[in-house]
Amino acid sequence: MLDKVKNGITKALNHLELEFSKLQAWRASPAMIEDIKIDSYWSLTPIKNTASINILDSQTLSIVPWDRSQIHSIAKAITDAWIWLNPQTMADSVMIKIPPVTQEKRIELCKIAKKMTEDAKVSIRNSRQETLKDIKQAKDEKNITEDDEKNFNNQLQKEIDDAWKKIDELLKKKENDLMKI
Repeated sequence: MLDKVKNGITKALNHLELEFSKLQAWRASPAMIEDIKIDSYWSLTPIKNTASINILDSQTLSIVPWDRSQIHSIAKAITDAWIWLNPQTMADSVMIKIPPVTQEKRIELCKIAKKMTEDAKVSIRNSRQETLKDIKQAKDEKNITEDDEKNFNNQLQKEIDDAWKKIDELLKKKENDLMKI
């Protein structure tokens, strides 16, 4: 009965961790840009599917497209993504120098992290609502007793509380990571 909410919680937490991995304040990471979509052969394709992304040093990314004609599309997509990166096109690659992060930028990144956690909580709330409907329907159809319903509701609340705690821990860790100089 609680499998749906457990699955929803797991998906939300995994997605949150993935999104947090993209929020890098001071070091180059392919996760920052790999999912940005470019216009490639009349369809939108993530950069990671059209080029290799390399870390040259802690502050520099190099993107080498498999088709050189995609260089300008990649640079334009990164510029249009509003992620504060300024790509520079070279003869056969796109270079990105990660700029130093100001305190203002760190605070803005923390706000983005908080929004991501709120999105994860909304996803978990939706899973909880679906599970509550399933429990109520099972009780209405007399598949479970009132005691079973109470037990399921208590277990559900425990799962939700644990998920909230985990999300808050992830946010606190990410905020500390972002604010560290």
